[in-house]
Amino acid sequence: MEEKGFTLIELMLVVIIIGVLSAMVVPRLVGRSEQARVAAARADIEANLSIALDLFELDNGTYPSSLAGLFTEPSPAPPNWNGPYLKRKPADPWGEEYKYKFPGERNKGSYDLWSYGRDRVAGGGDDIANWEEAE
Repeated sequence: MEEKGFTLIELMLVVIIIGVLSAMVVPRLVGRSEQARVAAARADIEANLSIALDLFELDNGTYPSSLAGLFTEPSPAPPNWNGPYLKRKPADPWGEEYKYKFPGERNKGSYDLWSYGRDRVAGGGDDIANWEEAE
């Protein structure tokens, strides 16, 4: 009478194969979540928030004094405020508020918009902004 099932050697081979595959794949995935956060912050700064700010400026002739003017009506309200331009208060992928300054110090005649990145420290090397750093 022959019994059906896996031997200990067969089970060990399967575990070893899974281990080898994991050792090859896991290092490639490490750091991808941080890259995704940086890409999301860049998309917010270069597209999503910029479009909302430009729409506000198009309607009112100037940019808002703070990002709050994009999702709540400022007081006193600009004459042509057609918001909300954003559904909610914008936060970067690390849970911090985006930084905004109008008029901009780096972008003369426009606005500065940035995130301090993962380290949440100004100038920490991972800041994401709407201006080019001088080399």
